[in-house]
Amino acid sequence: DKELSTQSQIVAHLGNEERFTTRIKAGNHQIISDEPESFGGNAFGLSPYQLVASGLAACTAMTLRLYAERKKWQLREVYVHVSHEKSHAEDCLNCESATSKIDKFVREIELIGDLDSDQRLRLLEIADKCPVHRTLENAAQILTTLKN
Repeated sequence: DKELSTQSQIVAHLGNEERFTTRIKAGNHQIISDEPESFGGNAFGLSPYQLVASGLAACTAMTLRLYAERKKWQLREVYVHVSHEKSHAEDCLNCESATSKIDKFVREIELIGDLDSDQRLRLLEIADKCPVHRTLENAAQILTTLKN
């Protein structure tokens, strides 16, 4: 078993013995990703889309915390619920066909603390400014090469 490289930012390793169960290493941190049993996986970890949704949820919570701290607002806790679905692209201008589907993330935020309605509305606006939110809304560029 080849040791996961620490030179790359993220390394995903799928061994010959597994169909979908993938070990992921980021620095000193390790997690498992897998597909659900209904898709032929072992359900040993988060699915790839759950990982993406987790990144959006975590970034949103961190962004809200940072903003509230800067403003000295009494935000004690943040819960960010995110779900992912593929939906028909009814309003899509650049779709390949009328049956194209687009990825849709639905995010619901719970703010716990001594906040007035203006502060709560401002935090809702700030949620859309989290870096992962912006990345997902923009077309990201992915460059792929083979490693020797």
